[in-house]
Amino acid sequence: MTETAPLPARSVMLSLLLGSHPDRMSAAELVRAGEHFGIPASTARVALTRAVAAGDLRRHPSTGSGQAAVYALGERLARRQQRQDEAALDAETPWDGTWEMAVVVVGGRSATERGALRERLASYRLAELREGVWTRPANLRRPRAYADDVVLSTFTATPDDDPAALAAGLWDLRAWAAEGRRLLDRLAATTEPAPRLAVAAHLVRHLAADPLLPATLLPADWPAAAMRDAYAGYQAELRGLTVGS
Repeated sequence: MTETAPLPARSVMLSLLLGSHPDRMSAAELVRAGEHFGIPASTARVALTRAVAAGDLRRHPSTGSGQAAVYALGERLARRQQRQDEAALDAETPWDGTWEMAVVVVGGRSATERGALRERLASYRLAELREGVWTRPANLRRPRAYADDVVLSTFTATPDDDPAALAAGLWDLRAWAAEGRRLLDRLAATTEPAPRLAVAAHLVRHLAADPLLPATLLPADWPAAAMRDAYAGYQAELRGLTVGS
């Protein structure tokens, strides 16, 4: 099995907060947890300062005597954590067979604008059926906030073709599942703290690309639920590094 390189100090700090609910920890808690992963205290403090400067973290000053300042996720990473949390709920939503669709109806936009729209639609877990036509099963509870974009016309539709074949053409489901099972095996087999954190980080990034399709459209032995359970267990490990210490 290929060894996973440990994460740099800044990524360790961010991973600790991404796995924390609520996403607030004091510098002392983060430094103490970082030492578990081989990060010296001085290096951890520098990493926290740089993460704040980059906007990845926010530092909240002490609010009273005896209370330490705390660090929290910046806006971008807070949204990422929220999407991770919502995904577990969305994955359990019943499906009536309909699909949501967004069609680009305004041309003449810059490459930057087109790229931003593609990124936005992909963040809602839509896939591009053909240029300018995005779709997915309408099984998610999250709001369709992309529909407020003036360059889009949005619909709910039912495809005439086999929906499972359509889904398989939009997403490489077998490749995603194979990588998910590989990461599960690596997490189970990795016991050293720093490499284990790195594997867990890879696993949760892979989960972010889960299309969250209805069960009837997925290949057999889809590993997403097992991956979420494994990551939840790892989050409990992270919390154990600071609780009660």
